[in-house]
Amino acid sequence: MEEHHPEISEDRPFFFEQEVVIIEGIDDPDLILDIGGGGEGVIGMLRGRQAIAIDSNKRELEEAAAGPLKIVMDATHLQFLDESFSTVTSFYTLMYIKDVEKQRQAFAEVYRVLKEDGRFLIWDVILPPRETEDKDIAVFMLSIKLGEEVVNTGYGMHWTEEGRGPSYYLELASNVGFEVVLQKEEGRRLFLELRKP
Repeated sequence: MEEHHPEISEDRPFFFEQEVVIIEGIDDPDLILDIGGGGEGVIGMLRGRQAIAIDSNKRELEEAAAGPLKIVMDATHLQFLDESFSTVTSFYTLMYIKDVEKQRQAFAEVYRVLKEDGRFLIWDVILPPRETEDKDIAVFMLSIKLGEEVVNTGYGMHWTEEGRGPSYYLELASNVGFEVVLQKEEGRRLFLELRKP
């Protein structure tokens, strides 16, 4: 999900060095719920009709590649029954939810719609604390490998003074009851596999 800011001056963004992201571990044969599946719609590109892509921004869903079922929906108020999915994904989406309470609500909603032993797979940024006042937009350039296909894109976000790292997401996960199965950090990239016990 890429944010567009035509009014932002060229001086404000800070571009982090491009990094390579390889998508692995989505081996669920059932339907997969993809939180924030608009824009490039990376999970939808990878899993096609097996994915249900939700996004609060209709335009972002319209821009996403064909394949998944696309539904306009807010991650903090999922319109699915309890224990509907065995896998939920979030690919560079949590970075756009600025409010901590909304982040908590999104985690709680994902927990609710996951089946017992279900997995929440998160790919996101490790955002360092902001050091200067003038650079308040952080842009992360990615080369995303989807099998033989490569998607080159960038994701930009408001750069908070305190930053946002793995401990932030781990605390959110723990507070709603998730267990951490796997945690990977490389460069500015974070991958978490969380489990609903």
